[in-house]
Amino acid sequence: MPELPDITAYISALQPRIIGQTLQGIRIVSPLLLRTAQPPVSAAEGKQVLAIERLGKRIALGIEGDLWLVVHLMIAGRLHWRPPSAKLGGRNNLAAFDFHSGSLLLTEAGSKRRASLHVVAGTEALHLMNPGGIEVFDTDISGFRAALSAENRTLKRALTDPRIVSGIGNAYSDEILHAAQLSPITLTHKLSETEWERLFAATRATLQLWIDRLGAEANKAFPEKVTAFRPEMAAHGRFGQPCPRCGTPIQRIRYADNETDYCPRCQTGGKLLADRSLSRLLKSDWPRTLDELEALKRR
Repeated sequence: MPELPDITAYISALQPRIIGQTLQGIRIVSPLLLRTAQPPVSAAEGKQVLAIERLGKRIALGIEGDLWLVVHLMIAGRLHWRPPSAKLGGRNNLAAFDFHSGSLLLTEAGSKRRASLHVVAGTEALHLMNPGGIEVFDTDISGFRAALSAENRTLKRALTDPRIVSGIGNAYSDEILHAAQLSPITLTHKLSETEWERLFAATRATLQLWIDRLGAEANKAFPEKVTAFRPEMAAHGRFGQPCPRCGTPIQRIRYADNETDYCPRCQTGGKLLADRSLSRLLKSDWPRTLDELEALKRR
């Protein structure tokens, strides 16, 4: 799922391309994409784009007449910049937003149609779509701690809940926790003062690193290949590869469609976190430490 750094890169690339431009037409292929009936999507056609804002993991296009087109890419949705009136062939194409200078295409890989488009009138209606999580760069450590510790949750769950923190998902939460050297299953009520400071600093530094990195790429070309798996990442998507800090193989926990990647030496004191499916399969043979894992491999 595109997260805060990815959404920021999209916005940086879109601003010089569509701000002040007239939205000539909107072509919707998938009937599941549009989630609102009033105002009609046609109300935005023939009007200028005046603003682009990030609303959590959503992109909101401000249109003349106080209208907003709010796009949520969900897991597999992506944006692409194409020549004017680009064709919408292929099952992954959901919609096109046509401008004189080009067409903004919305695609979604896979068979599940989760991406959405809402048309809302007025900033009040727009703000009602905000899940309410804090903006990391608009708060201090006290506000950060208060938000994450309002309920006693694991760090992974707290960081990825959009009602608690804005814009962070599966990939960057792994990177943040690796940078902070904290276990993804540590409960927020168990953190010490020093660990809160480390987590807050790591959250800001990690997001800023990737905002700068992806922003630099977006300044050169439209970000066509947004992905949650990048070779420069320290933990996410690097199962079995060496931790860049200590060299220990990165481990993972799988649950449904999500994967949590972590370094057992840097983050969990050498303990392996139980993967629900594998630990159920291996039962008493499930390795609980790095040494036990190495012994199991040698069998």
